[in-house]
Formats: sequence, structure tokens, C-alpha cells
Amino acid sequence: MNGKKNIFIVGLDDFNKKFLSQMTGSGGYEFHGALHYSDIREVKSYNMKALIDKAISKMESFRGSVDGVAAYYDFPGTSLVPILAKRFNLPGPKMESVMKCEHKYWSRLEQKKVIPEHIPKFQAFDPFDEQAFEKLELLPPFWIKPIKSFKSFLSFRINDEQEFREAVSEIRKKIGLICEPFQNFVKDYSDIPGELSLNETCIAESPIGGFQFTLEGYCFKGESVIYGIVDSIREKDDTTFARYQYPSNLPLEIEVKLADITRKIVNQIELDNSPFNIEFYYNQTSDQIYLLEINPRVSEAHSDMFAKVHGHSHLRIMADICLGKKPQTMRKDGSFKMAAHFMLRHFEDGWVTYAPGAEQIMMVEEMYPETKVKILVREGERLSELLAVQNSYSYELANIFIGGRDEEELVEKYNDILELLPFTIEKEPVSDDFTAGRSQEIQGIRNPL
Repeated sequence: MNGKKNIFIVGLDDFNKKFLSQMTGSGGYEFHGALHYSDIREVKSYNMKALIDKAISKMESFRGSVDGVAAYYDFPGTSLVPILAKRFNLPGPKMESVMKCEHKYWSRLEQKKVIPEHIPKFQAFDPFDEQAFEKLELLPPFWIKPIKSFKSFLSFRINDEQEFREAVSEIRKKIGLICEPFQNFVKDYSDIPGELSLNETCIAESPIGGFQFTLEGYCFKGESVIYGIVDSIREKDDTTFARYQYPSNLPLEIEVKLADITRKIVNQIELDNSPFNIEFYYNQTSDQIYLLEINPRVSEAHSDMFAKVHGHSHLRIMADICLGKKPQTMRKDGSFKMAAHFMLRHFEDGWVTYAPGAEQIMMVEEMYPETKVKILVREGERLSELLAVQNSYSYELANIFIGGRDEEELVEKYNDILELLPFTIEKEPVSDDFTAGRSQEIQGIRNPL
């Protein structure tokens, strides 16, 4: 039609479409939705066959060339990419390689073969087995989670048998949202190893601690490349993220070790023609590196930070890879030396009786150019009933994307911005005019250095 390459995104959303549109001018790309964000997020259930059929129909009916397919969101986005790539004879990773990333227990089994010293002790278990705790060979404390989830959904730290039984009770209620359709999907589209029981839908892991960060990279024609490392700054309770920050403050010698670990695991799972992000911990006391998980995609949560530092987001890496092109080097041509993605959280259930509106967001963005704000809740919503997947210890109220000279300036800007974005959360049910009950004004995380 116009000589541009047409790339279909599984889970196209308005926020990241802005970064993608920056590539359409000089990059020769056009982006289309194989599925929209609303098809894969804030849904009550996942019908995988229906999603596959819908994506195929959209791509088949497109009047033009279909040149690439990609996803920057986790399940079901990343799981569908190899199916669609194979269906339309496009570059992309193999299904089994993607599943060895997505399936937490399968992934650990592969990691154990090549980097056993960099992973925790782990064991799969059936959350519906009344004797599950007794069968575990791990002693508390440990973490439990489904073999598939995202944003730490249904992930719990366990200190004793009572906490285990309480957490498992919660898992039983909600595991059907993500894990069950994922398990059925794996069974239908992959050759499952014999040691993977379909009933063992959870995994227990010994704790790993230290400084957390995410490595962004890709594998193209068998060559693994690291192009960025993002620090993950946690809350004081160590259960949730306060912000992502880029570039990382990791020592260079640790980055060299990471490159070797990354090469080993990427080669082991045979992940190729794919971007990836790998979450790690570095324990400075023991000088030990631990791998938390590997994801076969770029992290869209990092897009704005890369754009602020490099002048364009790392979605360009994703675009090149899905077209079968070797990505260009990421140069630091952005407006800022450092950038952060802050996550404003609330740690108790309640009803949202006030949330910032468009006028307040515009005021923030005028005062701090290139700052972006995403409000994630609406007035009248109860936090525990949000359709958006949440972690087990907090609720996200807003995402705030800030650039600055250094870490100190990022935090100063963030604390100033919180004054302009007040939220009110009621602890008790409220009337339609939001006047009943006691209110608690949320001013966010103060001085999170």
C-alpha cells in the first residue's frame, strides 16, 4: 500500500500507541491491533480459542501486507505471539521456548539444568490438596504463587502453616482467572514434560533477597544482547514496587556476570527471535545473583523511561525483532539522564470517593514537561473489586512517569506531584454522594529513597 511494514500488536493500548506512533515517521512502521488492550486486561475470564480466532480474523481481513506480530503485555499476549507468527509465517519465537518462560515451574526446571547456583529451592504443589503443606520439602519462610500469573497476583510470603492455609484458600478462589486457561493452553499447544503435573498449579520457592532489577535484552539469530538494566525500588515492607528507575546503579562487574547468566538460560530454553526481560536479585552481602523470572517480551512498564533517556522507547527493539531485523544500538539522545516509573499504592481495602481528574493531570504535566500520569481507579470503585489484576499486598492507584538529572530530583518531583494528585479512600461503604463514613486522604509514598 504505502511501503511501510505492518506490525500487529496483541494488546494494543492507547498509552503505548503514543510511543509506537513516534516510529511511524522515520521507521517505516505501521501498527495495528491484533487484539485490543480491553481484550486481554480487566476481563472476567479468558477464552483462549476465541482470542486466537479474533486475532487471526483481524489479521486475515487486513488489506495490506502482514509483516510482523508482537506483544508487550504478559499472558495472554506473549502466549499468542508464537501461534500467530506460525499461522502467518512471520519471524518469532517457538511456542515451547515461550512456555519455558511463562510456566514458572517448567522455567525453574530448565534454569536448574544450567544455572543451579542462581535460583532458589523450589517445589510444585497442588493447592487443592489438603496435605499440600505436609508434602512440601521447603521450610518456612517461603513464597507461594501460581505457575502462571503477572503483577505478583496471588503471590504470598508464608511464615507458618496457618498463613499457608489462608493463602491457599485465597488462591483456590481466584486461580481460575489466569492459571486455569493458561494450563489448558499449554496442554493444547505444547509438549508438556512428564514431570509437569496438570494438578500442580502452584510453586513454592525459598526467599531470595537483595537488590532487585530487570535486565532488558533480546536474542536475534542465536545472539543474546543486553541493552538496558532497570532498578526495582521496593516499599519498606519489601512486598511491592514503589518505582522502577533507569539507568541502573549496578556495578559494572555485576553486569558482566549477568551477561553470562543470561546467555546460558536463553540458550537453554532456545529462545530466539524475541525480546526478553529477566528479573534478578543481587545480594551484595553474599555477592550472589538470583534469577527471579524470565519474560519473552519487552516490559511495557519501562517504555516511558527508555524514551526519556534514549529519545525513543525500547518498543523499537520489539518492532525490529518481529520483522526479522537486527535492532540498532540504543543511543542516549533523550531529554533526561535518569527516569522513573512511580507506582502510587494503597495498602488497605476501601472505596474510592475522590480521584484526580483531567484538569489536575494537565496541571501536573504543564508544571513538569514530559511527565505522564495514569490514574488507575475511578470514583465509586471498591479497591478489592477492581477488575485490574493486583498483587496480594496493595492496590495501585496511579502510575507517574518522571524524568530528571538524578535520583534525588526524581524523588523531589514525585513528592511535589503527589500534592497535586490527592486521592480519598473511604474505609466503609459510602452513599452516592460520597459523604458518608470516615475518609482517609492518600498523599502517596513520601520520600521513597
